[in-house]
Amino acid sequence: MPAKNFHVRQAAVSALHAWAQGHDYAESLIERHAQRRKLSSPDRGLLQAILFGVLRHRRLLDHWIGKLRDGKLDPETRDVLRVGLCQLLILNLPDHAAVNETVEAGKANVRSLINAVLRRATTSRKRLLDELPDLPPAVRHSHPDWLYNRWKSAFGKADTLALMEWNNQPAETFFRLNPLVSHDGARASARVSPSLPASPAALPGTPVANAPGFYKLDGALPTALLAAGTIYIQDPATRHAVDLLDPRPGERILDACAAPGGKAFLIAAALGSAQSLTGTDSNEKRLPRLRQNLARLNAADATIAVHDWTQPAPPEWHGAFDGILLDVPCSNTGVLRRRVDARWRLQVPDIAALVLTQRQILEHALPCLKPGGRLVYSTCSLEHAENLGQIEAFLAAHPTLTLHSTRQALPFRDATDGAFAARLEAPAAGSPI
Repeated sequence: MPAKNFHVRQAAVSALHAWAQGHDYAESLIERHAQRRKLSSPDRGLLQAILFGVLRHRRLLDHWIGKLRDGKLDPETRDVLRVGLCQLLILNLPDHAAVNETVEAGKANVRSLINAVLRRATTSRKRLLDELPDLPPAVRHSHPDWLYNRWKSAFGKADTLALMEWNNQPAETFFRLNPLVSHDGARASARVSPSLPASPAALPGTPVANAPGFYKLDGALPTALLAAGTIYIQDPATRHAVDLLDPRPGERILDACAAPGGKAFLIAAALGSAQSLTGTDSNEKRLPRLRQNLARLNAADATIAVHDWTQPAPPEWHGAFDGILLDVPCSNTGVLRRRVDARWRLQVPDIAALVLTQRQILEHALPCLKPGGRLVYSTCSLEHAENLGQIEAFLAAHPTLTLHSTRQALPFRDATDGAFAARLEAPAAGSPI
């Protein structure tokens, strides 16, 4: 008879196999496998902990497998061992559960091998962990060599080690209080759902210093507050771009890469409503989620459209906007703590390709500014080529633009997601762009 939580370990192995085939991202795989197997909330949490743990520590887990087992392994058996060793050596789950229930997730003809390797890990745990400081940093912290070397050149070894340690920790959850929902509305909702607070003071979080309206979540996710639109899950690093944009009531604003809507919501909050906000995305399939999020957050009156900004903008948008936000596609190197599989998908040539795409977006958005308008370019990247290097090259090609200011958030320094934002200002009327 299968062990009680066999289905959770099997789900983790199946999700890892699908991920290796490039079928989907980790977050989507968790949801899919949890629904398929009708997992309870605790079991879903266990599935996420295992899958995220394996992806974060994949290289280290493979090193340990090599120390505990001689010879080749087929991909599925390796995934089963990764799942087991992650529980034993990373998550510190009880040995009997980590071993017995993981063995059951393997095929019958390899269960004795899996059992032997995992039991060897339990007896070798102290030695394996004691040897960690002697491993190469990129192995110990499970990052690609090229990324470690790139960061070490940019930030120095100490900050790079801190950055890799940061990336391997479970991400904290932050939320933003929605100023577009009145406190009276929240109290009215509380009569329907008693879990809703009657005032911001009752919110289930701790205010974030220097980030007004943001809170660090304390305890369980407040699903009733999310559903009511009272709060929105969002990292404080997202505020930098919108702070630089500084939207003001009465202005017409474009959020050119708007889905899923986090920064669009911040813009609408600054404007006081979404009536003069236009949000676009290149993928039409993402627009329903953008509309749903904005509607839930009391910003449904935004204009939503599909547009690929690697192509020229429609003529009617030329010279139409006081402010433009370009939260461009990027390498995601500032958010590897949250996007746990991105470090293994990203390759060196991808960065050069992204830089070209970002430049196209900048060139096609610029004509949409009104004279004297401002454009904010932002990424969640740590790469100079995607950030200040991109802006410097763009300014060299458009010398009439002015660089007003920049902001950069570094995880190892600021304890938030990594982010970059730059505000460019167009010349006043009568001056060519």
